Amino acid sequence: MLLTMKELLDVAHENGFAVGAYNATESCLFRAVVEEAERLNAPAIIQVSPGEFNFATPEFYEYVRMRLANSKVPFALHLDHGKTLEEIMRAIKAGFTSVMIDGSMLTYEENVALSKKVTELAHAANVTVEGEIGTIGAIGNSDEGGVDNITYTDPNEVVDFVTKTGVDCLAIAIGTAHGIYPKGYVPKLQLELLKEIKKVAPVPLVLHGGSNNPDDEIAESCRIGISKINISSDFKSAYFAKVREVLDTTGGFVPAKVLDPAIQEAKKVIAQKMELFSSIDKAKLYW
Repeated sequence: MLLTMKELLDVAHENGFAVGAYNATESCLFRAVVEEAERLNAPAIIQVSPGEFNFATPEFYEYVRMRLANSKVPFALHLDHGKTLEEIMRAIKAGFTSVMIDGSMLTYEENVALSKKVTELAHAANVTVEGEIGTIGAIGNSDEGGVDNITYTDPNEVVDFVTKTGVDCLAIAIGTAHGIYPKGYVPKLQLELLKEIKKVAPVPLVLHGGSNNPDDEIAESCRIGISKINISSDFKSAYFAKVREVLDTTGGFVPAKVLDPAIQEAKKVIAQKMELFSSIDKAKLYW
C-alpha cells in the first residue's frame, strides 16, 4: 500500500521504531528494498535525490507507484533533499507522496519562508513535507551533498520552525554525514543532543546519513525517538561490490547472472538495517 510519510511515521513514532528510507535509483535496487520489506513484513520508504530522480525519469516512477500501491506492505515514495520549488513540484506531479525541502544552507529566516511555502503547496496535494534545520556532513561519494563542518540542530529552534512552517517531520543534525566514512574514521552521534531535541519536538524526527554508523548508536537513536533513518551508501556499495566480483570472476554479462547476485547482497544489508530499526513485522500495525 502507498501511504504518505505522515501516515507511515506517525505509527512508527507511536510504537517506538524507525522506518528505513532507501535511495533506490533503478529497478534492481528498488526490487531489493521492496522484496525484502515484503519478506520481513516491514514498512519502508523509497526515496531519491533530485539527481537520482532526473536519472531515472518520471516515467520510471509510474512503475514504482504501481508496485508500491499493490504491495501488502506500507510504503511511502519520497523526494530527498529537494532544494527548489521546481524540484518539489516535479516530484509531486510524478505522484510522490512525500517531499523534503532542504533549506538548511539558507539563513534560518529564509529556510522558514521556503519550507512554509512548500508545505502549503504540498499539503494542498495531500503530500507530506520533511524539513531540516542544522546541516549534514558529506564524505564526497554521495549524491545528496552536505557540508564539511556540521551545524548541529539547536533544540531551541525546533518548536518555532515546526510551528511556523507546518512540516510533518524534521531532519536533524546530530553528527552524521552522507556517504561511506573513510577508513579509520569513527563517527560519533550526539545522542544527548538528540534527547534534548526529542523532549521538545512536536513531529517525528529524521536521521540523515544513516549508512556506515556504529550499529549500537543507530539502535539507540531509534530508542530515543528517531522515526526515519536514511540509508543509501551501505546497500548500494554491497550491490556494486557484488556486480564487480561477478564480472571479474566470470566475465559474464547476462543481466540475470550478474545482477541477481547483487540484489541478494543488497537484501542482506537491508534486512540488517530493518532489524536494527526494529521495523520487522511492524507492517501489521498499519492494517
